[in-house]
Amino acid sequence: MKSLTELKAIKQKVTEVPDYKIVVGMATCGIAAGANPVFKELKRIADEKKLSNVDIQITGCIGICRLEPIVEVYTAKGERYTYVKVDAEKAQDIIQKHIIEGKPCTDYLICDDGEACIKNIQETKSFKKQIRIALRNCGNINPENIDEYIKNDGYFALGKVLTEMKPAEVIQLLLDSGLRGRGGAGFPTGLKWKFAAAAQNEQKYVCCNADEGDPGAFMDRSVLEGDPHSILEAMAIAGYAIGSDQGFIYVRAEYPVAVKRLNLAIKQAKEYGLLGNNIFGTDFSFDIELRLGAGAFVCGEETALMTSIEGKRGEPRPRPPFPANKGLFGKPTILNNVETFANIPVIINKGADWFNKIGTEKSKGTKVFAVGGKINNTGLIEIPMGMTLREVIYEIGGGIPNGKAFKAAQTGGPSGGCIPAEHLDVAIDYDNLIAIGSMMGSGGLIVMDEDNCMVDIAHFFLGFTVDESCGKCPPCRIGTHRMLEMLEKITAGKGEDKDIEKLERLAYSIKEAALCGLGQTAPNPVLSTLRYFKDEYKAHIYQKTCPAGVCKNLLSYNIDAEKCIGCGLCARNCPANAITGVVKSPYTIDKDKCIKCGVCMEKCKFGAIYKK
Repeated sequence: MKSLTELKAIKQKVTEVPDYKIVVGMATCGIAAGANPVFKELKRIADEKKLSNVDIQITGCIGICRLEPIVEVYTAKGERYTYVKVDAEKAQDIIQKHIIEGKPCTDYLICDDGEACIKNIQETKSFKKQIRIALRNCGNINPENIDEYIKNDGYFALGKVLTEMKPAEVIQLLLDSGLRGRGGAGFPTGLKWKFAAAAQNEQKYVCCNADEGDPGAFMDRSVLEGDPHSILEAMAIAGYAIGSDQGFIYVRAEYPVAVKRLNLAIKQAKEYGLLGNNIFGTDFSFDIELRLGAGAFVCGEETALMTSIEGKRGEPRPRPPFPANKGLFGKPTILNNVETFANIPVIINKGADWFNKIGTEKSKGTKVFAVGGKINNTGLIEIPMGMTLREVIYEIGGGIPNGKAFKAAQTGGPSGGCIPAEHLDVAIDYDNLIAIGSMMGSGGLIVMDEDNCMVDIAHFFLGFTVDESCGKCPPCRIGTHRMLEMLEKITAGKGEDKDIEKLERLAYSIKEAALCGLGQTAPNPVLSTLRYFKDEYKAHIYQKTCPAGVCKNLLSYNIDAEKCIGCGLCARNCPANAITGVVKSPYTIDKDKCIKCGVCMEKCKFGAIYKK
């Protein structure tokens, strides 16, 4: 690519649209739900019927993961139709009725809960509350076609900075925008780049953290699968700003679709001259390589990630020196995560003033969340900073299933904390979440209802951290293990007086002494649940009960003699032979034999079995 004129020519060429364009959501979520057979069936029928006016393409995650597989139909008139839960049979109907007969299949269209089906995702209440910047192209373009990225202003930001701006001006623009790192800590992106630009060295590096190891998080994966060129473009811009000619994307090997599309995107960008030597006819050169991670959570920490890229065991290094001065291979390095990079081309194209009008005073722009757990609308969302948790859960998320009460939301993954119902109206931004004992993290948001035990939740996240600790520093290696042992004892009904005080004292000691961010934040789920749900800990320790009925060792299954009709179904299904009785008379459960599996309660048709 020698000039912006060539880029504009490609954009003009691909703006021509057929009568119908059909796209199938083919991110990991769509593929897992059965999108491949749907895509093949659409192609087969179109070929069979020789529909030359139809273009069938793949796209990335559209965001409504619970309704996959998703097929969208675009018309030359600008209409858009979103079909959900599509299978091969529905695909046939879409071609026959919508494309050939011109009558949309209204039964398959997306609906708002409790309302008639509507035309497309953009008309849903959930989508209208969102602002898509990082996800602007996800679900809208074919991620395996560079021309479609260019059609949506792709690589114009890179062309602009190389031909119109000096490196210092690029950095100042990011500083003015207020963009903060979306990987969790929220450090100002422009400031990080400024430090690296000021470092004196012939070789510098740009790294992208695509390791994403939080349970329930899939934000970065979705961007890589749906819009890989935005990351390549942003990394090249970063290279120009700090004086680097080499970038590395560290992506976990468990993301095969993302890896495939990144490799393809790098190949296409090189063929177009958008990576490599003398980009846009300038003296700037930049290349990008992938490095696959083995799935270690600790490699999400910047120094551990760089150590892994170097081919060594992924362990964190003491700081200072910070990576901006001495990072990858001992050279000045900047590291940003996928979502941070995805924002940069838009900021360059639209300006700092446009970006910092979105969000709050100290947290500008939007944030992508992967919403899961006890919520109706699971999937991927992008909201302006400052939106309340209540809006996210009840307006975008559609509320809690089965009329259950909201109990808590976990943000920040194993490094974050649990937000209780009393803080449902907190404005979501970096500082507010820290103030209430949680953190933004990379964007996982797991919702819990009244049936969740918060001691068990703390146990789960701490157990994850213990397994993922690299073991380099004793506070993390030994301290978190001791905390886990205490939680295991409490959930087993063996908790003792002073255990809560011991947990808190050890947690704060680990936060102060651990080497890296993983260890320093590992106690957060315990501390936040102790802060807001201490009564549950006390019930486990002193009353030997689990109020939510989750911890098996504190449960007992019982049969209500007045409701039991003596059908014997529970006894026939009990794997431990713990239930005895006479037909047509109330049965009983032998508590010594009962393994508390809950099968009897599931099988009873009369609600005679209960747990307490």
